[in-house]
Amino acid sequence: MIVPVGGLTGQLSGLGAGGASAPEALPGGSAAASGLGQGAGTSLVEGGGESGSFGGALTQAISSLESSQKSADAASQALATGNVKDPEAAIATVEDAALTMQLAAQIRTKATEATQTIFQTQV
Repeated sequence: MIVPVGGLTGQLSGLGAGGASAPEALPGGSAAASGLGQGAGTSLVEGGGESGSFGGALTQAISSLESSQKSADAASQALATGNVKDPEAAIATVEDAALTMQLAAQIRTKATEATQTIFQTQV
């Protein structure tokens, strides 16, 4: 079960419920979802409440994505107001958040396509 964390939770909510085939549908398995955002160095077992499960990894990835977006927002505001000491670091933070969001969107698209393929498969 996915705990609502951020804006992507509504779009990804169907993935954690069925759960059995969703990790294999993503390129690289469930490890690809844990690579989102700043938490890329953590293992799936360190995930917290649902350690080792796809739902726990997805929740952790969405939390990491949300924190990346918040830090990019703060960096862009500081850059716009002139309160930043290192503009290169602020720009790198914003670009990292943009790439992280693009990756999350691609994973969502691939997972949706895989789910549709599974539902269209005739037995």
